Amino acid sequence: MKSSSMDTHMGSITINKEVIAQYAGNVAMECFGIVGMAGINVKDGFVKLLKMDNLTRGIYVSLNNDKLILDFHIIIAYGVNIRTLSNNLIESVKYKVEEFTGIEVDKINIYVEGVRVID
Repeated sequence: MKSSSMDTHMGSITINKEVIAQYAGNVAMECFGIVGMAGINVKDGFVKLLKMDNLTRGIYVSLNNDKLILDFHIIIAYGVNIRTLSNNLIESVKYKVEEFTGIEVDKINIYVEGVRVID
């Protein structure tokens, strides 16, 4: 399924999963301590820092029982508390994505794929 849809009294609304991923990625990049999204080459096990125009490759959106599940593959800044960063990311993304789409976020999974030193 490439998109999620909902029916209203005036018709149906369809939202492409790429749109949700792009929005969620932009929200995530506003969180302190996140350097970027990670693109993973499954064959080689290679992790690569993605540029702003490729954020959606590090975020996977799925729909289960009309609720969103978001998987973030992130690279964080060295010295940042992972638990604090994760809680901040979850709260921020959940609130803003639900407000943006009108679809409840059921689960947000965070995979820390790397750490980078920031100048």
